[in-house]
Amino acid sequence: MANNRHVGIAEMIISSSADDVLIAPNLGSCLGVAVFDPETKIGGLIHCLLPLSKSDPEKAQKQPYMYVDTGVTTMLTLLLQKGAQKERLQIIAAGAAQINDANGVFNIGSKNHTVFRKVMWKNSLLINKEHVGGNLSRTFSLHIASGQVWVKTGGENIQLK
Repeated sequence: MANNRHVGIAEMIISSSADDVLIAPNLGSCLGVAVFDPETKIGGLIHCLLPLSKSDPEKAQKQPYMYVDTGVTTMLTLLLQKGAQKERLQIIAAGAAQINDANGVFNIGSKNHTVFRKVMWKNSLLINKEHVGGNLSRTFSLHIASGQVWVKTGGENIQLK
């Protein structure tokens, strides 16, 4: 029986329990990143609100998962410490939409995605799949037993892996 574990804004969960389904609901401009090692069956899901921790270093110290730069880096480090291997990591991102910003004034979603891509590049990691941009909210899930990643948006359920 599945154990649905919700990953709220500025939260991250790492799991190796086959029963766990990690779910980041309502990703608008937020970025969700799922990372999974298919051999060790360990994975993580993070729900980042903002791109750069330098916008509020004090808050970033207390809530590193709020920011793409510190959150994704921390999640990768923790996964590797728990036995995941860098060369096996499957990395999938979702979200980064332009919600309530039709004129592109803030572009938070786009900035979140850009920072994520820079973090991957700096760490010599490939992104396996993405479901980003547009103007629809998404719910993003990682099934630890199989490594399957799903996005639910606009009434559709889409398997990304």
